[in-house]
Amino acid sequence: MRTLDGRRSYSLIAEINMIPLIDVALVLLIIFMVITPFLMQSIIQVQLPKATTGQASAQGRPIQIQVTKEGAIFLQGRRTAPTRLEHALGLVLLHPDRQPVLIQADEAAPFQSVVQVMDTAKRLGAAKLGIGVRQETP
Repeated sequence: MRTLDGRRSYSLIAEINMIPLIDVALVLLIIFMVITPFLMQSIIQVQLPKATTGQASAQGRPIQIQVTKEGAIFLQGRRTAPTRLEHALGLVLLHPDRQPVLIQADEAAPFQSVVQVMDTAKRLGAAKLGIGVRQETP
């Protein structure tokens, strides 16, 4: 750009480029979304009962349901009300004939809560149910 007397005029463009800031924010959001379920599962305190005959599941990743000693139910690390368990489990249980359900109940958990979880899983068609235990050496 030239002025009337023939000299060049320079102007400073003063604006902040927001693209790198948005990129960093989106990457952090994705990291938090991926890590949160793992952090939630590690917070749930469940003291599994001991068994000498326990063995690892041969199938892939089962759907995990935890029952705490207070009777609270967690489906895949998220707290679920006992009245909403059937609906929530129905959304997660896509292939009941192939997806095993692993129930990890605290050794002091109310037996009625464990039976309710097992009954709900069977009603939805879960073919394989497993009970989580701690391996005890004989």
